[in-house]
Amino acid sequence: MVLGGLAGQAEALARGEVSSSELVEESLASIARQEALGAFRVVRTEAAGQEALDADKRLADGERLPLLGVPVAIKDDTDLAGETTPFAVAGDHRPVARDAEVVRRLRAAGAVVVGKTTTCEVGLWPFSESPGFGTARNPWNPAYTPGGSSGGSAAAVAAGMVAGAVGSDGAGSIRIPAAWTGLVGIKPQRGRVSGYPNTDPFNGITVWGPLARSVGDAALLLDVLSGSHPEDVYQIDPPVTPFAECAKREPRRLRIAISFRTAFGVSGKLDPEIRGAVERLGRRLTDLGHKVFPADPDYGLVGLGLIPRGTAGVADMLDAMPNPRPERRTEVEARIGRLAGKRLLPLARKMDPYLRRKVGRIFQAADVVLTPTTARPPLKVGAFDGIGYHKTQSGVAAVCPYAWTWNVLGWPGVNVPAGFTKAGLPVGAQLLGHDSDEATLISLAAQLEAVEGWVERRP
Repeated sequence: MVLGGLAGQAEALARGEVSSSELVEESLASIARQEALGAFRVVRTEAAGQEALDADKRLADGERLPLLGVPVAIKDDTDLAGETTPFAVAGDHRPVARDAEVVRRLRAAGAVVVGKTTTCEVGLWPFSESPGFGTARNPWNPAYTPGGSSGGSAAAVAAGMVAGAVGSDGAGSIRIPAAWTGLVGIKPQRGRVSGYPNTDPFNGITVWGPLARSVGDAALLLDVLSGSHPEDVYQIDPPVTPFAECAKREPRRLRIAISFRTAFGVSGKLDPEIRGAVERLGRRLTDLGHKVFPADPDYGLVGLGLIPRGTAGVADMLDAMPNPRPERRTEVEARIGRLAGKRLLPLARKMDPYLRRKVGRIFQAADVVLTPTTARPPLKVGAFDGIGYHKTQSGVAAVCPYAWTWNVLGWPGVNVPAGFTKAGLPVGAQLLGHDSDEATLISLAAQLEAVEGWVERRP
């Protein structure tokens, strides 16, 4: 298991207590030892070893950067120079020439990318399995999925292969695997982290963000990733205070609305163990001095903002690939995108101000919304094998109805560990914030972490 967290490793490297070569070697050994978990699609053994040697020389010369010499992982939807980006879809993929912006920023901070992690085709599902690129499994119980679509990144962190990893979230794809593996996962504000060379990823619903064991490490990684590329459609100003500093600050007394309502009204299917876990966190927040009360956002027709963006995004992804050979249900999603999604995109975008006003009224009474992250505990690996598009779509919508609304709105959300089921599987809760208010969510999550002690819980 890789020693310490991201911040701890960076500090140990700066003090000369450990070398980057040692950390990277330990990370690669952990990946190899736990290969059966299927967390990685690509492992950069030679390249990462050379980059670690380079980092050691820079450290010896006195250079200091936030993650200089620290091993990390990225999801396989992210361009890494010299590697392919299949996004779990079989095809005639060629290695890319340039790093994605998030990789450029990781390198600028000194991080060593040890590999690319397993996902599902085009990030569609809350599991990380595909016919062509393997299956990621949950370190807490390998018979279960770590979630998706950033499941490989979550499995890598939960199993201790790396202390932090990057995922992407278009309908909960960071928060869902964080919930099902006992991690902190941050979906940042739209525009906070660049998706370049995707300038408008999935038409505004997808963002990149961190997965880590602690709030402090997730915040540090978010600081490293944050920033726009000049060609990005959505751009926002950098935060006044670094997110890592927010993780060290006590939040003010907050008004927290606890909600079990979903946009499709399926809250009656919420697993009672998850409801109990979220209610327990609500009581914990009350003990910490916050005002916690039941109140529901008014979601309205928020689904009309998701479906055109998602289906058209899948169509665009497949159409840009060289000779793609996707699963049938992925192709059905793309066909819907080509026939209807792209036509409805202007309406979806036109609805944005209305939806933000409608849902945003909750913030007249509350500073943060607390909800379950998922309606069900982790699924068994292969739960949707051999099932057609419509049954898969309706099935996963019932399992994961809570996360995607915030992707439509573009606002930030943080998954925090909420405990375990009687079967020993992790579940999570979401802290959901208003426009660009990651700072409040991070400081609140860190306060909760201090009393919950989830950092020490390991599979």
